[in-house]
Amino acid sequence: MTTRTVWSIVAAAGLLAGLACASPADDAAKNAPTTKNAPAKKASKAPRPPKAEGPTFLDPNETGPDYAVQGEYTGSAGNGKIGVQVVAMGKGQFVAVFYQDGLPGDGYTRDKKKVRIEGATKDGKTVFEGGSGKYGAIIESGKLTGQTDTGEKIAAKRIVRVSPTLGAKPPAGGVVLFNGSNTDAWTNARIDKRGLIEIDAETKADLPDGTLHVEFLLPFKPETHGQDRGNSGIYLQRRYEIQVLDSFGLEGKTGECGALYMKVAPLVNMCYPPLTWQTYDIEFEAAKWQDGKKVKDMSLTLRQNGVVVQDNIHLKSQTGAGRKESPEGGPLWLQGHKNPVFFRNIWIVPKK
Repeated sequence: MTTRTVWSIVAAAGLLAGLACASPADDAAKNAPTTKNAPAKKASKAPRPPKAEGPTFLDPNETGPDYAVQGEYTGSAGNGKIGVQVVAMGKGQFVAVFYQDGLPGDGYTRDKKKVRIEGATKDGKTVFEGGSGKYGAIIESGKLTGQTDTGEKIAAKRIVRVSPTLGAKPPAGGVVLFNGSNTDAWTNARIDKRGLIEIDAETKADLPDGTLHVEFLLPFKPETHGQDRGNSGIYLQRRYEIQVLDSFGLEGKTGECGALYMKVAPLVNMCYPPLTWQTYDIEFEAAKWQDGKKVKDMSLTLRQNGVVVQDNIHLKSQTGAGRKESPEGGPLWLQGHKNPVFFRNIWIVPKK
């Protein structure tokens, strides 16, 4: 999500709030005749309290007990398979999402049943109750037990999935953009002490058509939600944004991870939990121009953590506040959005 968009939303919200709070007396005062040269009176406004910032964790060893509960669980429900994603909401509060036939990318598809239940940790157990019918569960020591709304017994254990392309090396003809050793291919680039490249870096060369591999790490911000939860983006030609966001356990909408920002939602939400390395493998072909006129739209196929989430998508224009389309190329940009998102193992195989 771009800064420009954020401020547009804030401005619109303020305008709507002002209209909603206007009274007949306010309207009368606004429409009453005024005396020439009379000083204008400004309405006094109470200052807004600063937005509360929750903790941000970059090291799994420093996250506390909530992180040990959050994550993915897989197992059985009666004679069938079930997947569960448990999302930390801060201070011992959680949301559990139960997926029929397995986790996203491992059995679940959008047409299958999904149940969301709130829960909390107490006395060493995390309890979820109040779901549809008798749906509920308890997590203790990495194991989840419970029952569905039809009384089927649930038994699942916590797992950590690893993307099948994590750590992949570029094939013959590939060009390494970042491997942790230097930032020679980039401008405005910084490497942290772990050898990871930080946000807001941009390649010196234009991004060619080809297959791009990027690995990214999202922070754990349990008390922060929405677009402030690990927000960044991968901009192709600095025009087309593939959203980067901690969308673990969410619906998979156009503003979430794996989306072409505010244009196309992912086919399935393949976002892993925060502080888990994730991969984007992107097949990209830029728009084509002839005599200053566009003759072919850009096209893109995206795999997140090895699963297709965008399948041969064509866009007629840039996303959000991306650079306007033109015959000129553009760089790869790792969007800066004031969130500690990190990247590594970035390479591309140019299309011949």
